[in-house]
Amino acid sequence: MHRSKLGAYLFSFPSFFLTVALGLYPIVWALRYMFFDYQGYGTPRFIGLDNFARVGRDAEFWHSVGNTFVYAGGKLIITLPLSLILAVILNRKLRGRHVFRAIFFLPTIFSASVMSIVFYIVFNSYNGVINQYLLKLGIVSAPVDWLGAGMAMLTTIIIAVWGAVGNYMLLFLAGLQSIPEDIYEAASLDGVNPAQRLWYITIPMLGPVLQMIVMLAITVSLKGYESIMVLTEGGPFGKTEVMYLYLYKLFFPLTTTGTSVQNIGYGSAVGFTTAVIVGLITWMYFWMSKKLNSIY
Repeated sequence: MHRSKLGAYLFSFPSFFLTVALGLYPIVWALRYMFFDYQGYGTPRFIGLDNFARVGRDAEFWHSVGNTFVYAGGKLIITLPLSLILAVILNRKLRGRHVFRAIFFLPTIFSASVMSIVFYIVFNSYNGVINQYLLKLGIVSAPVDWLGAGMAMLTTIIIAVWGAVGNYMLLFLAGLQSIPEDIYEAASLDGVNPAQRLWYITIPMLGPVLQMIVMLAITVSLKGYESIMVLTEGGPFGKTEVMYLYLYKLFFPLTTTGTSVQNIGYGSAVGFTTAVIVGLITWMYFWMSKKLNSIY
């Protein structure tokens, strides 16, 4: 074997090994146990498609799917426009723009679990920072139960937006900096105002980048569960239970609630179903994108 090829194989082997060990093998392992009754101990018992029949009639799982759409939709509706607006503002030659870019991007480098603990303290109903300020300013007369049944989903969406907006802002910035400045100069000479410039020039020129960002945002939002697990564990009363958190509980029961029981066989079937749901939504998005591209 040629020495250059041998070196290439050696350098690529660690990546290949990790991909197989941490990516491919767990998938194959889970695909096998979809057809078994297996709680993580004892001998697996083959039951065919019974796990998938159970998924179909599992009201708790489908409730978590609905919660996932609410959570992901709320996050996307707020995050993407806000990220684009921030990117447009910080793409201008403003004093200190690099500092503001770093500030907005900073939340993305923190662990979701660690920051969720901080936000749990901030949004605490009894002595949280938010409630203390609201009470001092006279905006509310009693502490707001931010993690209660009525506000928990909105609170988790706000925290998710805080953690994601800087990442998508940076991606939008990369796309904005690829747009030739001559186009904006010509538009200014024609009397185009900032709103028209954004709608008729910036967004169409960001087409390929925007398509990639939206696809990434959809998949990440549908799979998000870490901060919810720390803040509410899916409660109260399942109000914030999303499908990947429900799946996590089947493999790794949360001992603080005592309501989850490990079931690897059924969890594998739920995992396959969630993967199909995310895959279908992603495919629908690509199909709609192609249709729109063919129209315009």
